[in-house]
Amino acid sequence: MADRKYEMLVDLSRCIGCNACVIACKMENEVPLTKFNTWIESWDVEDGAGFIRRANLPKLCNHCENPACVHVCPTAASHVADDGTVQIDVDKCIGCKYCMAACPYGVRWFNDESGDVHKCTFCEHRVSNGLLPACVGNCVTGARMFGDPNDPDSDLSRRLVEAPGTEVLLEDMGMAPSVRYVGLDDTMGMTRVSAIHQGGNVKTPYEGRQ
Repeated sequence: MADRKYEMLVDLSRCIGCNACVIACKMENEVPLTKFNTWIESWDVEDGAGFIRRANLPKLCNHCENPACVHVCPTAASHVADDGTVQIDVDKCIGCKYCMAACPYGVRWFNDESGDVHKCTFCEHRVSNGLLPACVGNCVTGARMFGDPNDPDSDLSRRLVEAPGTEVLLEDMGMAPSVRYVGLDDTMGMTRVSAIHQGGNVKTPYEGRQ
């Protein structure tokens, strides 16, 4: 595998939940209605100072170093590319959905018309031409950063040096995600006081304080 390895860093203190990243992704990748390569989950929390504020959590394929989706794919359609990203060769995909069942992040979707599975590719077609992923390039607050952590001159590397620490989703699964967050533990540790919304729809109802 090549030395280059792409990662994404999401600073939750900068995310305002505007969904510009979601719209940019859908337009760039022609994602069908009701399907998403990336999305934002938003809910109200009570912070440590007693105030109510909005929490926003962008989600997408984590491009894991040890991806369960790749391990279960019977045709090698799902594979780890030379740059460390997880990609899907749609010509090899038979639509068995094993990868969808194996992914604990729920980031893959099935195309009913073509009969194959899709997900975030880190905008491989853009990155291979020296451009940023659409979601990163269109983030109005700079909450999303992208690059090679082995390149000290990349925006991502510089932010990693400044960040007090980073966290990943479902770390205990042992899949080593390549999407890292600043402020994830703090956000998830605050008391939720509303339903969790995705794109204006209720994803997880609010059942009162537990």
